[in-house]
Formats: sequence, structure tokens, C-alpha cells
Amino acid sequence: MLLLLGLFVASTRADLEMNFYAKSCPKAEKIVLDYVNKHIPNAPSLAAALIRMHFHDCFVSTGNQTEKVAPPNQTVRGYDFIDRIKSLLEAECPGVVSCADIVSLVARDAIVATGGPFWRVPTGRRDGVISNASEDLAQIPAPFSNFSTLQTDFANKGLNLKDLVVLSGAHTIGISHCTAVNGFQNQVDYYWNPGGSLNNFFQEFAESMEKMGRIGVKTGSAGEIRKHCAVVNS
Repeated sequence: MLLLLGLFVASTRADLEMNFYAKSCPKAEKIVLDYVNKHIPNAPSLAAALIRMHFHDCFVSTGNQTEKVAPPNQTVRGYDFIDRIKSLLEAECPGVVSCADIVSLVARDAIVATGGPFWRVPTGRRDGVISNASEDLAQIPAPFSNFSTLQTDFANKGLNLKDLVVLSGAHTIGISHCTAVNGFQNQVDYYWNPGGSLNNFFQEFAESMEKMGRIGVKTGSAGEIRKHCAVVNS
């Protein structure tokens, strides 16, 4: 009985790992990379939308249908991009690669394709089985929050002040409403060392992205592998 319990615990607490799909879907990461490299150069602004999707996906544990209807995410773009990659992966390896891993890999590859830094993306995430718009509203930091509130929001996810500042830098490749930026940028500039090099920023950004990518992930037997990213399996 103790052995069975131990095996169950291990299966539900499996860790993320590099090349998780090496045996189950060997071409998975290349399929993602090839699609990104084919399309992002023609639509570089989409990289910002994809990294925003990844950010929101890390902060909540529900799914893409929630992303579409929750107030913080009604301007999020890129769902069709993710769905097309999901279709390619389903054709190659049905029911193997999670939408959560696709979003994580696409965000990294899109940033690299637009001249940004590379970071390691361990895989093995599983998708949520709940879609609840109120969870997004409660957990995603609001654009009008002051700096202290944002620090608290990030700390609740295990992220520190440095993570807050460098991850905010991701907005420099995208577009935000003026009301979301006004006042906040001065606070970021105050905490960010103006003498820091771009290479230093890239390194710290990559470290924070790796850290963010591990927030609240489902692995092992938790969650599911969705057939369609927008909805839970029936």
C-alpha cells in the first residue's frame, strides 16, 4: 500500500524537464520552432501578444477559453496561431503535447525570432480542466495597479522585484493603452539601473522568464492534454 501511494504521489508531482517529448513526440519542439520562424518575421508584433498570453497563462491555472472572455484578456491576440501549431502537433503525435507547453515554447521562440534573448523551456506541463473567467480577473495584475500592488501580486507567485521590473520590459516590443503605462513607467525606470547593458537585461529577462514558466504548472497525472486548446476535453 505504501509503495502504491508513493508511486501515485510521484506521478502527480512529476517535474518539468528538458526534452520531455524526446521519445513521445521527438519532432515537437522543431515543429513549433519551424512554424514560428516561418510566420513571426512577417508579423513581428505578434511576438508581444504571444508573450503576453504566456504571462497570463502562468498567472492563472485555467485555460484559453477563460483567456478569451475575462476582462483583462479581451485584447489578447494569437489564439489562432497557437491553434494552428496545436493542429500540426496533433497530426504528428495525437494527444501528446499540451497547449500549456505550446504557449511556453512559442513565447520563447517568438522573442528569439524578433531579436530577443533565448531561455530554457523545460516541458511536461499539462492543461487545466477548469475554465473560470473570475480567476483571471482575480489573479492577473491589473494595468492600473500601483507599484506596491504589483509587487504583492508578483510575490504571491514567487516572483521578486527584479522579476517584476525585467518582465515589464516585455511590453517594449508590444502596444499598450496609454492609461496602462502612464505613471508606471517612471516607477520601473526608478528601480531599473539606467547604466545596465542590453545584454545584462536580456540575461536577467531570460532568468525571470524561466522562473515564471514554472509557476503553478500541472505535471504528471494532474490536468489533461487538451485536444483543442480553447476548451477542456469532453
